[in-house]
Amino acid sequence: MRLFLHELRTEQLLFWRNREAAFFTFFLPIIFFLVFGSIYGNDRISGIRGAAYLEAGMIGYGVASTAFAGLAITMVIRRESGVLKRIRATPLPPATYVVAVLASTFVTFLIEAALIIALGRLLFSVGLPDRPFSLLVALAIGAAAFAALGLGLTGAVRSAEGSSAVVNFVYLPMAIISGTFFSPAKYPGFLRAIADVLPLTYFTKLTRDVMIRDHHIWSEASSLGVVLLWGVIGAVAAIRGFRWQPRER
Repeated sequence: MRLFLHELRTEQLLFWRNREAAFFTFFLPIIFFLVFGSIYGNDRISGIRGAAYLEAGMIGYGVASTAFAGLAITMVIRRESGVLKRIRATPLPPATYVVAVLASTFVTFLIEAALIIALGRLLFSVGLPDRPFSLLVALAIGAAAFAALGLGLTGAVRSAEGSSAVVNFVYLPMAIISGTFFSPAKYPGFLRAIADVLPLTYFTKLTRDVMIRDHHIWSEASSLGVVLLWGVIGAVAAIRGFRWQPRER
């Protein structure tokens, strides 16, 4: 436990000291929320006030940015620079290191979600969630699923230089198509078909149902099941494709 807590603290320090990573993975969803909330926060989107709709959507965007994209890029860079290889050679158990990285990712995402909710309340008069336990469980499951997908994606990225390009190619279109910014109701048919299979679509729906419609987490079995299924797919891909050794050397 002491090794885990030490490594968790180290991961948090490394994240916040990397200003570029902190901006693009942590602050960008918050900035988008402030910008779009100011533009159409009082409009109605799918029968929901725009600020509330966007608040839940930006939490969905945040999990893709932090737990998926940020984690994948970081782990590829560490792998290709030899950091993971050196960590594997230390007395620190590999499982403890991976769990600490995942826990640090969840802590960062939880802080991000709390800030978005606080800003929504203070600046746009969005009500606080009435189901905090259900919301916390939803955030934990979403973070775990997208972190598994992020680790799974590292096996397909061959170089540190290409990590940002590959990851952004996956997660940016997913964030837009999944309805985090806008309602997919008016999307063309082929985009709606793509959205219907994306994990972020169902996590965003789950978050909105819990935060806005005050549903319990267990009443959203379909959305929860799809998110968990994608998490299992990501975990299998991570087990098969995750490497400690650089691929370019």
